[in-house]
Amino acid sequence: MSRESEHAPVDRSRTVTWENPLVGAALAKTMSGLEYMQGLLDGSIPAPPIVNLMNMRPVAVEVGKVTFTCDPNESHYNPIGSVHGGLVCTLLDSVLGCAVHTTLPKGQGYTSLEIKISYLRPVMADTGQLTAVGIATKPGSRAAFADGTVHDSNGKLIATASSTLLIFPV
Repeated sequence: MSRESEHAPVDRSRTVTWENPLVGAALAKTMSGLEYMQGLLDGSIPAPPIVNLMNMRPVAVEVGKVTFTCDPNESHYNPIGSVHGGLVCTLLDSVLGCAVHTTLPKGQGYTSLEIKISYLRPVMADTGQLTAVGIATKPGSRAAFADGTVHDSNGKLIATASSTLLIFPV
């Protein structure tokens, strides 16, 4: 008997919707990074499409630190039956960049120059909610540095990351 027949049917479909991403991008140019991130958190600024695609969302924002959660599911699986490392990498890249963003004044943007990920545990659809924290360890006017972690719903460390980000005028 197959494993699936032993349990209730699993919904294997997703509909992803989003708002025009250029609205939020235009707003980003008119406010500090902290103000922008607070707007994403409180919903006054539409979330970028990647947030809905990856089932992640910001849950806490302060200067130099952000926290996102993510709910992995089967749609994130790789060919060997576990959540693709790219989901965890994207989650970490997001919190690292957003942590740096909270330190930037109006008129400044950022992009990742490099990211190093250390995967410590696999993630499955039943792992539960992931929590990622990004901390800007060295903000800057030309380059910034950030570190991050991802923990599972039981508090186990899933992955760590460090990143260098380029700062530029927008």
